Amino acid sequence: MSDNTTDKNSDYMKPDGEVNPIDTDYTIGQDNIVMNVGPFGLDIHNRVFGVSALLIIAFVLLTMTFQDQAEPLFGDLRGWLTSNLDWFFITAGNIFVLVCLVIAFSPLGRVRIGGTQAKPDYSYLGWFSMLFAAGMGIGLMFYGVSEPLSHFSSSVGGIATENGIRTDWAPLGAAAGDNAAATQLAMAATIYHWGLHPWAIYAVLALGLAIFSFNKGLPLTIRSVFYPILGERIWGWPGHVVDILAVMATMFGLATSLGLGSSQAAAGLHFLFDVPLGDTTQILLVIGITAIAMASVLAGLEAGVKRLSEINMVLAVVLLLFVLVVGPTLAIVTGFFQNLWSYLEYLPALGNPMGREDTNFSQGWTAFYWAWWISWSPFVGMFIARVSRGRSVREFIISVLIVPSLACVLWMTVFGNTAISQVVNQGYLAVTEGELPLQIFLMLEGLPLHSITSFVAIILVVVFFVTSSDSGSLVIDVISSGGKVESPAPQRVFWCTFEGLVAIALILGGGLVALQAMAVSTGFPFAIVLLIATASLIKGLISEPKIGKG
Repeated sequence: MSDNTTDKNSDYMKPDGEVNPIDTDYTIGQDNIVMNVGPFGLDIHNRVFGVSALLIIAFVLLTMTFQDQAEPLFGDLRGWLTSNLDWFFITAGNIFVLVCLVIAFSPLGRVRIGGTQAKPDYSYLGWFSMLFAAGMGIGLMFYGVSEPLSHFSSSVGGIATENGIRTDWAPLGAAAGDNAAATQLAMAATIYHWGLHPWAIYAVLALGLAIFSFNKGLPLTIRSVFYPILGERIWGWPGHVVDILAVMATMFGLATSLGLGSSQAAAGLHFLFDVPLGDTTQILLVIGITAIAMASVLAGLEAGVKRLSEINMVLAVVLLLFVLVVGPTLAIVTGFFQNLWSYLEYLPALGNPMGREDTNFSQGWTAFYWAWWISWSPFVGMFIARVSRGRSVREFIISVLIVPSLACVLWMTVFGNTAISQVVNQGYLAVTEGELPLQIFLMLEGLPLHSITSFVAIILVVVFFVTSSDSGSLVIDVISSGGKVESPAPQRVFWCTFEGLVAIALILGGGLVALQAMAVSTGFPFAIVLLIATASLIKGLISEPKIGKG
C-alpha cells in the first residue's frame, strides 16, 4: 500500500513510501480516562495504568512495612528462580541472538522502519549515544572492574568441591594457577554477559515495536507486537496483561539499576570525601538524582534525554581514553582482540544451557543477567524503537547488535584488563579486597590523577542514573497511556517518583539481593512474552514491502 494511507493516530508520523498497515478501528487513547486533578491533567489507559500503579504502590508499602521479613523472602525468591530456571533463561538468550542474525541476513533485512522512503530522524552519533546510554549505563560502571576481577579470582583459584558439588564461582572449568588462561576465561565470561546476547534481547523487542508502530500504524506499546497472533484481542485483556507485565518488568529492572547506581555513587563519595556509607546516604542519593531525572523528563526526549546521553558519552569516552593511555596501553590494545577471540572460543560452552557443572556461575551470574536484561527490554526496546525510524532492518540489527557489543568489549577490556594487570603485574591487591561498588575507584587509585578521575566516575554514575530514570519514565508513561507519545507531564513525574520509591523500598528490604530478586522475578514471565513476540515479529516482517535487492 502507499504512504497515503490515512493515519488515525495523530501521535505518530505517517509512513514515507510503501508500507503494509494493519486495518483496525482502534484509535490511540480510545480507552483512556482524560481528566483534571486540580491544576494537573491526566490522560491514562484506565486498566493498564490503574492495575500497574496499584501493584507498585502495594509493593512499596508492604516492603517498607515488613523490612525484616522482606530480606530473606527476596533471597529465597532469587535463589529458587535462578537455580530452577537457569536453563530457560540461557536457552531464551540463545534464541534471540539466532533470530536477530537470521532476520538481518535474510530478505527481511531489506524492510525499512517507517516505510520504503523513510529517512533517519537522528545522526549516527546521536543515535549511538542514546542506544548506549539507555541500554547499558550504570551496569558498565558497576561491573566494568568488579566482574572481570571476580571471574579472574575465581578462575585462578581453581575448582572447589564439597560433598561432590562445586562450591567455587569460576566459569566453566576454571584455570587453576594460570594467570594468562584465567584472564582470558574471565574476559570471555564478562563479554558473554555484555555482548551479543543482551543486545539481541533489546533488538528483538525494539524492532517489533518500531515495525508495528511506524509501518503497521499501531500504538507504540508492547501489545501491538502481538497483533499477528491475537488480532483485535490485543485491545482487550490479553493486551492489557502484556502491557501490565511490561510496566512491572520495566519498573523493577530500572529499580535494580538505580539501586546499583546509588550504592556505587555512595561508595565513590565515601572514598573521595569520607561521606558516611549506609542506607541513608543511598536513599538521599536516590531522592536527589530522581529529582534531576524529573527535570530531564519534563524537558522531553530531545532537550532532556538526548542531551544528557551525549554529555554522558563524551565523559565516558574521556575516562576510557585516560585509562587506556595511562594504564597498560599495549596490553589493553592487544587484549581487545585477544578478548574478542576468547569470547568466540568460549561462547558455545558459556551458552550451553544443559549439564553445567559451574552452577554458581551459570545460575548466579548468567541467569540473573539474562533476567535483568529481559526486564529492561520493554524500556530499552521502546526507547530504541522511538529513535530508530528511517533505518533498514538490516542496518538496525547490525547497529544495535554489533556496535554496542564492540563498545562493551572495549570498555570491559580497558577497565577489566587494567585491574587484572594491577593485581598480576604490580601486586596491587587493594582493588580485589574492596566491595563491588568500590572496586572501580580502587582501580583508578592505582593510576595518576585518581582524585579527578574518581570524581568523573561519580558524575558518570549519576548521569547514567538520570538517563536511565528519565527515559524509563517516558517509556512507562507511553505504555500506561495506551501508546500516547505525548501525554500530560504529571504522569511522567508520577512514574519517575515511583521508580525512586521502588529503589528505596528494595534498598531497605534487602539491598542488592532484593534488587536482583525483583529483576529476576519480573524477567521470567516477560521472557515468555518476549519469545511469543519474536514469532509475531517475523510474521509482521514477512508482509512488509522490501527496499533494493539482495
